[in-house]
Parts: sequence; structure tokens; C-alpha cells
Amino acid sequence: MSTGDSVPSTRLLPGDPPGGARAIGVWSIGVAVYFTAVTFRTSLGVAGLDAADRFHVNASALSTFSILQLLVYAGMQIPVGLLVDRLGTKRVLTIGAVLFTLGQLGFALAPSYGTALASRAMLGCGDAMTFISVLRLGTRWFPARRGPLVAQFAGLVGMAGNLVSTLVIARLLHGVGWTTAFAGSSLAGGVVLVLTLLFLKDHPEGFAPAPPSRSGGGRPRARGLIAASWREPGTRLGMWTHFTTQFPAMVFLLLWGIPFLVEAQGLSRSTAGGLLTLVVVSNMVIGLAYGQLVARHQAARLPLALGTVGGTAALWALTLAWPGDHAPMGLLVVLCAVLGACGPASMIGFDFARPANPPERQGTASGIVNMGGFTASMTTLLAIGVLLDATGDDYRLAFCAVFVLEALGLSQMLRLRHRAAARERDHLVTSRVTSVHVPV
Repeated sequence: MSTGDSVPSTRLLPGDPPGGARAIGVWSIGVAVYFTAVTFRTSLGVAGLDAADRFHVNASALSTFSILQLLVYAGMQIPVGLLVDRLGTKRVLTIGAVLFTLGQLGFALAPSYGTALASRAMLGCGDAMTFISVLRLGTRWFPARRGPLVAQFAGLVGMAGNLVSTLVIARLLHGVGWTTAFAGSSLAGGVVLVLTLLFLKDHPEGFAPAPPSRSGGGRPRARGLIAASWREPGTRLGMWTHFTTQFPAMVFLLLWGIPFLVEAQGLSRSTAGGLLTLVVVSNMVIGLAYGQLVARHQAARLPLALGTVGGTAALWALTLAWPGDHAPMGLLVVLCAVLGACGPASMIGFDFARPANPPERQGTASGIVNMGGFTASMTTLLAIGVLLDATGDDYRLAFCAVFVLEALGLSQMLRLRHRAAARERDHLVTSRVTSVHVPV
């Protein structure tokens, strides 16, 4: 797949897994778990107005569902990264599948707002264990050069889970009702749990990772992994890239997209659902393009991320500043299409962290990166809910919270970019020198 001066890097390094059909099969099971988790995570996005009626809550209380879910998710990222590095992918994915399935079922049957909150927290805990595990599974089963493309494919399949929410769960919700729709969807969790237990393996035969060091005890080693990962500028650049790029689409899809389009823009629910579907489809198409570009041209990472931030900020500004009560449909279509680039751009954050950290720190570093976007999403969800209540449902003012978070993240990306690039060049030189002296 590579051309020009990148050809030498496509050789398998010693210990580099070969990939192949079996790798695709095993990895697909892990991705199926992630797909199901995303479907459950985003199911509230198509049920926000229904949840407000069912539990008799206002905008701030409604946003608490997603905020709590993301709070648990973000808070679990570093512990999950450590667990993946220590316990392996299969065990962590199994625990995650049990938790998010119970959370989705509990949400279906919840008799009160408090019980529903607890169910979303449990769902967020299980969901938190999936993506980092899938990233780790990819590094164990595929050659390193395939890393960017494999990660983008994982993100693409996750967005397909979002598509199931917008197309399937939304229709079930209005066809068979709340309890049947959410309880029925939870059956998918049982299916992927069985597949994981029966068929998933952490690594190919002959490619087992070195056993973790026990020196210094568990706690010091865990702190050391976190500290060493954080010291790398590439890890921090990855976290801020994820922070800045992911949340505009996540906030839109997870909760506030349907209310914004229906209540602020005057669209029908079916039309609003179609625009959410456009975000998801755009994400899948752009994800393939970004994955190919980053796999072939590492220098494209930062321009793609910065371009996505600039594009989403410009279109949100135009939409919110449009004179009159409603923005034109053409502008909303373009906004949703560009929001589709947010997910693929956030995956670039992992491509900054991956070469900056050795294999034994990949899970921990990925956890740090993954905290970024979900922390930004949680903050923005809360800010929009509070501003809506404070301004009498003025969506224009409430959605200005997007610009504050984007400005913060952009400043950090620009601050770290040169240090991360210099450090990555050092790692590349070191790895080339080492590979020369390793017998093949």
C-alpha cells in the first residue's frame, strides 16, 4: 500500500504479527463488541425527548444521563488501559460486555430517574472497556504499518453502531415502545459476549507479549506507566487532538442533535433523524479516506486534525449566526456532513500516541488519549444543558459552548506539535538502528 520512500517501512519487523484472514476474524469479534457498545451508548441520542417525558425532567437533568455516562467512561480510561496491559483483551472485553448489557437492560426497565441514571453509569463503565481493548487487539494481530487503517476501521464500525441507533432503535422506540425497544436491543450484548468467550484470543500463536515486570509492586508500576506515557509529548498531543476534534459530533449525536434540529430549527423528527444518519454515513466515508491518508503519509495527521477543527467551527458559527429563526436546510446538510469528519479526526490522536510509546504502554497511552474527547463531550453536554435552562432554551447561545472547548484544545495542539514531532523523529531513528542489529 505504501509508495516512494515509505516502502522500507512496510517490511515486517521482528516480532511484528503477520495479519491475515485469522487476524481479521478474531479482530472482528472484538469490533463487534465495540459496535454493540456504541449502539447502546448512542441509543439515548434518539430517545432524548422521550426520556424527558418518561422521567419528567428538564434539559439539565436530561443532559445528566449522558454526562454521567461519559464521566464514568472518561474516568475509566486510564484504569482500563492498565487492565488491558495487564489482563489482556479477552478478559477486559468480557467484563465490558457483561456491564454494558446489564446497563442497557436496566435502562429499559428503570422505574425512576435515579434507577435510569445508575443504569447509564453501568453502561458507561462497560462501554469504557471496549475501544482501548480493540485498539490493543489490532496491535497484537496486525503489522504496525496497518495501525492507522485498522484503528480507523474500528472507528468506522463503531459509527455503524450509531447508525443502528438512528435507524433501528429510533423506529423500534416509536413502534413498540420504550421497554421493548431497549430490552430487545440488549440481546445483542448477550450475543457478542458468547462470541468473545468462545472465539476471541489475545494474540496469535508465537506472538505472546513479554510478561509484565513485578518489580516494585503493582501500584508503583501502574503509576510509572501512567507517568512515562504522560511524559511523551506525542501522548499529550494525541489527547488534545482527541479532545478538540471528537466532541462537536459526539454532543450532537449523543443527546443534543435531535432537540436542536426539532426545537430550534423546526424540523420533523424524521427529517432530524435523517440528518443524524448523514453525520454517521459521512463519518464512515471520511474515516476510510483519513485512514488511507494517515497510513501512507504520516505528515498529513496534523493538517487533517486542524482542518477538521477549523471546518466544524466555521460551520457552527455560520449556522448559529444565520439571520432569522431557522438556518436553511442546505446549510444544515453541510454542517452534518462536516461533523462526520470529527470521529475520523479524533482517531488521529491515537496515531500520535502509538509511535511515542513502547508496546507495554500502548493500553495506558491509549487510555490517556481516549479521555480527551470524552472529557470535552461531557463538559459540553453539561454546559449546553445549563445554558438552555438559564436562557429559556436559546440554542444559539447554548451551542456557543462548542467554541470555548475548541479554542482551548486548539491552543494545546499548536503548543505541543513541534515537541511531539521532534520526539517522534528520535524514536524513529532509535527503532531503525535497533532493527539493523536484530537478526532476522
